[in-house]
Amino acid sequence: MRRSSPLVPYLLVLPGFLLAAFIILWPLVQLGTIALSEVNRFGQLRGFAGLANFAAILEDPEFLAALWRTVIWTVGIVFGALLLSFPVALVLHQDFYGRGLARVIVMLPWAISITMTAIVWRWALNGESGLLNSGLRTLGLLDTNIQWLAQATTAFPVQILIGILVTVPFTVTIFLGGLSSIPEDLYEAATLEGASAFQAFREITFPLMLPFLNIAVVLNTIYVFNSFPIIWATTQGGPANSTDILVTYLYKLGFAYGKLGEASALSLIMFALLLMFTLLYVRLTARRGEDVA
Repeated sequence: MRRSSPLVPYLLVLPGFLLAAFIILWPLVQLGTIALSEVNRFGQLRGFAGLANFAAILEDPEFLAALWRTVIWTVGIVFGALLLSFPVALVLHQDFYGRGLARVIVMLPWAISITMTAIVWRWALNGESGLLNSGLRTLGLLDTNIQWLAQATTAFPVQILIGILVTVPFTVTIFLGGLSSIPEDLYEAATLEGASAFQAFREITFPLMLPFLNIAVVLNTIYVFNSFPIIWATTQGGPANSTDILVTYLYKLGFAYGKLGEASALSLIMFALLLMFTLLYVRLTARRGEDVA
């Protein structure tokens, strides 16, 4: 029987790899060109500008403030969603009457546009006629209306809570997939050995769920870091830019202020931050796995 060349698998994968590389690298090349050029508000290149656009971004105090808020936004939503999703997934993994309906209810928000969800929350959080103020006044918990989205002290925390709620369905889906992959034989053996439910969770469930936890952290971080609809649909970064994160700050630079060169530079900075985080996190988790092994 004639043996095929060892290069055949690579040749079969090559077209898809080149297509993916083109889709990813071409926009980066274009962004790099614009970021290193002087650009007018109509997108016309006026000449080489060097690192002037990057310097303008790094010197802008709004960038540092938006960067700090982005860190709070991303960490708060990702870990808030993890803490809420894990027990929900554990409950939904159990065999009980109505489990299918419960799963549908938990997953249903995932099927709704995030922008529409944010608009509904904006109505609910309206300072004068919102459902939240009305409900709290009915319960006797409020005497006067709270302007939830008109002040930074309440607007940004509320937006983080909305972000957690819309991230839970996707995270629960990942965890349910991980829980379904754990063999039931392990739990039966643990029960025969006299292990309690907590011991089975600590020694079986949690260690075997770590790869899925890592997937949830990486994917949610990338997704939340670039999440635009919630903040833009509720406050558009206001009041006084106090709820701006990097992606809304980027939008304002490019489309409100017409600074396309600086917007392109910021896009590359955001890409570099996400790439560094992903590589560092994957490396740390891989090293932790080697240490455990």
